[in-house]
Amino acid sequence: MAAIALAVLSLPAVAKDAPRKDAAGEARPDGGRSGSPAKPDTAGPLTAEAINGATFAPPATDRAEDGKGKDKDKRAEKASRPDPKAKEAGDKAPDPLTVKAQVLLDRARFSPGAIDGLQGDNYHRAIAAFAAARNLPATDRLTPEVWEALQSGDREPAVRDYTVTEADAEGPYTTRIPRKMEEQADLDALGYTNAREMLAERFHMSRDLLTALNPGKPLDKAGTVLTVAAVQPMADDKPKGKDLPQDPKVERITVDKTNRDLRAFGADGKLLAYYPASIGSDEKPAPSGETTVKGVAFNPTYTYNPKYGFKGVKTKRKFSIKAGPNNPVGVVWIDLAIPSYGIHGTPEPERVSKTESHGCIRLTNWSARDLALHVARGAKVDFKDE
Repeated sequence: MAAIALAVLSLPAVAKDAPRKDAAGEARPDGGRSGSPAKPDTAGPLTAEAINGATFAPPATDRAEDGKGKDKDKRAEKASRPDPKAKEAGDKAPDPLTVKAQVLLDRARFSPGAIDGLQGDNYHRAIAAFAAARNLPATDRLTPEVWEALQSGDREPAVRDYTVTEADAEGPYTTRIPRKMEEQADLDALGYTNAREMLAERFHMSRDLLTALNPGKPLDKAGTVLTVAAVQPMADDKPKGKDLPQDPKVERITVDKTNRDLRAFGADGKLLAYYPASIGSDEKPAPSGETTVKGVAFNPTYTYNPKYGFKGVKTKRKFSIKAGPNNPVGVVWIDLAIPSYGIHGTPEPERVSKTESHGCIRLTNWSARDLALHVARGAKVDFKDE
């Protein structure tokens, strides 16, 4: 682990310089998600009861003219097509069924990114990957077949209660994180800015959804009972090297630059996990071809080397930024055999796949940690350009 930590210090990758979170932890608009979102499959109050009780009902369709019983195929086909009225309807209000579908995808390890109850690109790509992995008809929308497969063997509630602890309320929190990395170097830690940000990330959620599910509740008061996504909470411990990698082991990774995703495979070729990703930029494109995983570092310190000349960083000297979830590489660095490149977390999970990176592969912190727990040293990494 010492060698890997050293690699993190000398071979950093920086997240794109993006607007920082303010002291209140308010969510920022994603600003520019491509494509028209689908109209919510259902509507209703955003309560635990509504989410846990939500079920998929295919849109009504005309009967097949030939009368040969093709209604199911026509429903599935229509459900998979984009809704031309979706843009007019808007997608700002979280939808109970979409929240439930996102939680089911997350638990199946087909990450929709931050669970937000909105039908964005990450959600649709996760459905497409899930459908392909389950040998279902190709689609990026909910269909009867996708819905049944998502629920097969998983009948647990999609949201559950969580009681805020004293440790949650006390932090400690980093009240303000400067926009400039040079100023971040002066901080003692790059922790969460507040309980809202911490709790949202722990349960793989957007901050707006956490607030919407708990209107008027103090998120920073011990004893508050909250409604949260029923996913495996992101831990913050530092696993011992002897306990890694965990089963199922990841022996191969593909990074798709066009689809902006990362897929993890076992030795037998089975797809084990799917994650949305931010991959490279015009300033520093992601590499092509193949490489391997050298090692993993949890809670890494980040060191900036001026020879990279990243846009917006004017200093000509090296500097280090302390560890923490708001560190430029988040909570995990997976070191690749190509110098200065890695797979890592991010301080802005809600922007994953929607913004660029400085050449590396940026995942949400919970996805990066999940991959780091399972990836084997020496695992092959294939960058796909098309």
